[in-house]
Amino acid sequence: MRRVVVTGLGLVTPLGAEVETAWKNLIAGKSGAGPITHFDASNQKCQIACEVKPADHEYGFDPNKRVDHKIQRQVDPFIIYGIDAAGQALEDAGLTEMDEATKLRAGVSIGSGIGGLPGIEIESVNLHERGPGRVSPHFVHGRLINLISGQVSIKYGLMGPNHAVVTACSTGAHSIGDAARMIRDDDADIMLAGGAESTVNPLGVAGFAQARALNMSMNDRPTEASRPYDKDRDGFVMGEGAGVIVLEEYEHAKARGAKIYAEVVGYGLSGDAYHVTAPHPEGKGAENAMRMALRKAGMEPSDIDYINAHGTSTMADTIELAAAKRVFGNDLSGASMSSTKSAIGHLLGGAGAVESIFCILALRDQIVPPTLNLHNPDEGTEGVDLVPLVAKKRQVRAVLNNSFGFGGTNASLVMKAI
Repeated sequence: MRRVVVTGLGLVTPLGAEVETAWKNLIAGKSGAGPITHFDASNQKCQIACEVKPADHEYGFDPNKRVDHKIQRQVDPFIIYGIDAAGQALEDAGLTEMDEATKLRAGVSIGSGIGGLPGIEIESVNLHERGPGRVSPHFVHGRLINLISGQVSIKYGLMGPNHAVVTACSTGAHSIGDAARMIRDDDADIMLAGGAESTVNPLGVAGFAQARALNMSMNDRPTEASRPYDKDRDGFVMGEGAGVIVLEEYEHAKARGAKIYAEVVGYGLSGDAYHVTAPHPEGKGAENAMRMALRKAGMEPSDIDYINAHGTSTMADTIELAAAKRVFGNDLSGASMSSTKSAIGHLLGGAGAVESIFCILALRDQIVPPTLNLHNPDEGTEGVDLVPLVAKKRQVRAVLNNSFGFGGTNASLVMKAI
């Protein structure tokens, strides 16, 4: 059996545009939420989001570091974030320069849940107000979800699998799980895997608000709005950014003396077969995904020390927790379970990848990130360590990351120290 390990990390988030900054701010209990600045949101029901900060911010994002100006003008922000995070991960792994034989066995699996919504909105207005001749010639390839993988493949000459997952808010986790399978199946030795999203635009915010998914009651208190497992939660806060990791076959990584963060040992995926937007009320799909991931990992629930919950700050929180209780039983009392969406918002298609990186860093540093704004825990949370408000130092041997999406699509990943 070919083993799959993580050898590089890359992040663009509302708490920082590179791994160590974002992790430091997350562990410090900072929030990436604030009033929307990407557009005038004064007429929106929801006026807050967790935005990636501009380059002049203390921990802002500078696209010029890794993305060519020409590309920046042609593509939507989610692609820019994905290219940058992929570049960070390759740099971290020491793989920016590969020979041709290595490139033939190196691929990309980076997806998005929604993709180029801002560009679609802008060019739709152009079409109707200025005519078809004024639609950008880069419209199509600047919005397509698979163009993160395409752009990264072209930039670095990667000729292995070129793949893009689109499974709503499970995208990032599915991308990692699928890429790990490709390595196990001997389709590649190296895979860049993850997800990206940027839909903090008028149409995206209005659409989620009309679906009653967003927090609309705390526009004057943005840092308090994302509050998973709290009785006062009132919908999620939209986030944006990207997370990309380098996955590598273990012997390949060892042979080149690579730094190894963790091993990907379990991947579970399932469908609720229930509703377009609501999770199964008994959390059957979530339960099945977690059980499958543990079975594939060859682990017992007692082996998991930290769970990064999907935890969106919606009614689905209690459903996920109930499913975790059925899977883990009494062993859940020995684990810690937190939602980092309380700090960075919900990155939709990027969430599972960013949160997987937080899981990997928890393994590295033996500390688990907090659930912010958890002042008034919901019923059913008793006896579960949801890491309220403050990060917690503890032993972390293995982690489980959950991601669930519209359409009833579920993914769970298990990673362990090596």
